[in-house]
Amino acid sequence: MIPKLKKGLLAGAIATSALATAGTASAADMVALLLPENVNPRWEQQDAAAFLATMAEIAPDIKVEVFNANNDTATQQRQAEQALTQGAKVLVVIPIDGESSAIIADTAAEEGVPTIAYDRMINSANTTFWVQADLEGMGYDQAMHVIENTMDGDTLVLLKGSPTDPNAAVIHNGQLRALQSLFDSGKRVMGYENWTPGWDPAIARRSMDQALTQLNNNVQGVVSSNDGNAGAAIAAMEEQGMAGTVPVSGLDCTVQAQQLMLLGKQTQCGWRPLADMADAAARVTVRLVNGEDFSDLAPQTVVNGVGAEVAYVPVGSYSAVGAEGVAYVIENDPSITKEMVCQGEAAATGFCQ
Repeated sequence: MIPKLKKGLLAGAIATSALATAGTASAADMVALLLPENVNPRWEQQDAAAFLATMAEIAPDIKVEVFNANNDTATQQRQAEQALTQGAKVLVVIPIDGESSAIIADTAAEEGVPTIAYDRMINSANTTFWVQADLEGMGYDQAMHVIENTMDGDTLVLLKGSPTDPNAAVIHNGQLRALQSLFDSGKRVMGYENWTPGWDPAIARRSMDQALTQLNNNVQGVVSSNDGNAGAAIAAMEEQGMAGTVPVSGLDCTVQAQQLMLLGKQTQCGWRPLADMADAAARVTVRLVNGEDFSDLAPQTVVNGVGAEVAYVPVGSYSAVGAEGVAYVIENDPSITKEMVCQGEAAATGFCQ
């Protein structure tokens, strides 16, 4: 059964409000979007693309410089410094490390430049705004999917996210909320677990190979924290003739993940409206460039890791399962089309015919 869409509080005001004053930005205004890496295609193909599209629509006079740090925290800090030197009025940062990225927000604040934390929280007193879905709840959904598709006594593998990404721990906490009591009672067995530095699928693949070796292929479920890890686990199980027989969770609902779902090899992925997240960040960015209040766009606050209150826009999420889940994502994600998904092996599935 596919869980219902979890309603976030991405207010209609953000999705529909026209920024009548957007035109007040000068031709010299520039903002910087700092991406963490290109291992996961979503950052460039979905998040950055959606942010650029919204900025072009509502504030065409504001230039957007996009940087990618390739999973190097020192590089991301240098890129932020470069952006500030170039005169950036706002930094929109997807941090590699929620702790060390505080240096970016603090340095920007010294120059009077606000910092938006996109997707991942920045633990600084100078974080101005944050947009994100309920990742703890999405981790819970991942684990519940695997629980519902396994039996008492079954052995599970947990492929966790990057230890430096604050989101990874939040996702894992959600997984444990569903799993810990079952591990304690023996109704499920924790066979193997490992973190995945940099969310690198190559590392996740090594972890899954190790798990299969150590457990002699006695694995009945894989709780994977994102689609990259899921794809790596499936590739490892493919070699053992196990792919398609074991439930595998994921996050992001990439094109590859949806193809694997149509083939029955990945069975779940958590989806967030990345276009809405990018839209919210862009609209707040324009308000900040123009020196305007944005409280009507960010109706809530959260407390970050250093005790600072940060304006916050939560978005909804959806646990996609099977072909019906793929159909939902395609219908609701403007960055993904049926034609994109229905390529390769997936083209022969009933969904694509």
